[in-house]
Amino acid sequence: LCVCRCSLMGFDLNRHWANPSPWAHPTLHGVKQLIIDMYNNPKINLEFYIDIHAHSTMMNGFMYGNIFEDEERFQRQAVFPKLLCQNAEDFSYSSTSFNRDAVKAGTGRRFLGGLLNDTSYCYTLEVSFYSYILGGPTSAVPYTEEACILL
Repeated sequence: LCVCRCSLMGFDLNRHWANPSPWAHPTLHGVKQLIIDMYNNPKINLEFYIDIHAHSTMMNGFMYGNIFEDEERFQRQAVFPKLLCQNAEDFSYSSTSFNRDAVKAGTGRRFLGGLLNDTSYCYTLEVSFYSYILGGPTSAVPYTEEACILL
């Protein structure tokens, strides 16, 4: 895995989940095949897919999730981010959003959210490159290795 989301060939790997090329996106192609194999194995219950990113402008940790027509499924999807908010001081549920923005259609969260069954939950966890806010806008706490592990 690399720090940025572009491959050495310049492809944004988080936009090619629908049809990754074994030649141009070999890591993504392999991970997608592994997830599909796990999903098709009746002995495995694939409950979560979490894609972890660093965010360059927003503070704290937060999530992107999918939005569904089925209100009950949508409510179930909101439970995990709410639990994170209750248990991690640097996680912001108010910055979390659920969407199906067309520009995100090729992302792992969106693609796998449409592929996997309705008991699987797909998220993107975003964590600030810099810090999290506790209490007010002037109380930024820089992330350390230890703080990232706690989230």
